Amino acid sequence: MSASASASASAPAATASSGAGGATTTGALASGWYPGWLAGQNSSSDISWEKYNMMTFGFATTTSDSSVLALDETSQAALPQFVSDAHSHNVSALLSIGGWTGSLYYSTAVATEENRTAFAGAILDMVSQYQLDGIDFDWEYPNKQGVGCNAILETDSANFLSFLQELRANPNTPANLTLTAAVGVAPFVGEDGEPMTDVSGFATVLDHIAIMNYDLWGSWSDGVGPNAPLNDTCSDTPAGSAVSAVSAWTAAGFPASQIALGVAAYGHSFAVNASSASPDGTTLAAYPAFDKANQPLGSSDDPTATGDEPDVCGVVGSSISGVFDFWGMVSEGYLGDNGTAADGVLYRYDECSQTPYVWNAETEVMISYDDATSFAAKGKFITDMGLKGFAMWHVVGDYKDILLDSIDAAIGFQSPSA
Repeated sequence: MSASASASASAPAATASSGAGGATTTGALASGWYPGWLAGQNSSSDISWEKYNMMTFGFATTTSDSSVLALDETSQAALPQFVSDAHSHNVSALLSIGGWTGSLYYSTAVATEENRTAFAGAILDMVSQYQLDGIDFDWEYPNKQGVGCNAILETDSANFLSFLQELRANPNTPANLTLTAAVGVAPFVGEDGEPMTDVSGFATVLDHIAIMNYDLWGSWSDGVGPNAPLNDTCSDTPAGSAVSAVSAWTAAGFPASQIALGVAAYGHSFAVNASSASPDGTTLAAYPAFDKANQPLGSSDDPTATGDEPDVCGVVGSSISGVFDFWGMVSEGYLGDNGTAADGVLYRYDECSQTPYVWNAETEVMISYDDATSFAAKGKFITDMGLKGFAMWHVVGDYKDILLDSIDAAIGFQSPSA
């Protein structure tokens, strides 16, 4: 199929796709994001490649020049090895553009025909240079402010669709180039400031979307809540979930078979005193209050962080994330080596959100996260709903593949090399 023909063809098949490098994915999608900036400590050769059929490298970032994409020095050195490792295991290798701190100029890049052409050229240069099988668009978010200083236009979503259509039709675009998008729990925001009621056009140019079903509760919330709830329709305080997100996207015309569920190999921490965490001393309370002025350091935080370092927008006071990778919860004693709550740590599994919480009385830190039980529940949901598969943020965050093995088993994943 020619590039121009693929732009007008029906939506890509949900069960198989082949990228420019020849790697092929079959059956349920088992994918994740590899954090390129951590390549110095976590080589891509250490990924359990046989347990995935697609992997996305994060991130290239947008710049004020639509013809230029940026890669930091670590990522420049790591990306060729990442692609080589993926292809040697018959896994599709994608590059993600954007991310929370890398989406500043997305709006500018797709705002005009001239900029869209330049942006497409920069992307296709990357595809050719690194022998990529696909591109993941992680724009956070079209016509909805993300990090706080992104360029933004009311026409962002319409411009994004125009760009994707033009990219598919570009004669230099490989016909089998996989295009995906990481998206929020609600459909793209339209010119009226509300989630679009028809996103079917995106389904004709994207192979799939991955719903980022995480960061729904955190330090910004009024109480401790689930980082990545499977369900919130049974909650008195809904903030979004896999169930409501899939419902919203499919109602707006995006097929379930082209939706991957984003799953989190990490959790958010909260400072919760004993009286709020467990009034009876044995059972954890639901949605307890926490001390917003005392954000605990997470395993992903710089231990020397003071909280007053400026972020990408120059805003001071947001440098402590409180994020605990799953491995970090083990290394810091919240979980045992098998991924279950350590001795002396209180554990609660919330049946509504299908997510766990732990609390350590010594540190007075509560963490909302995902474990093997919640990953299995998400895998069952993926299967029951006929979704494409899963995408894990991020693959370095797991511990001994406890989370990965759980969801792989739940969706019946088969190795691409089998």
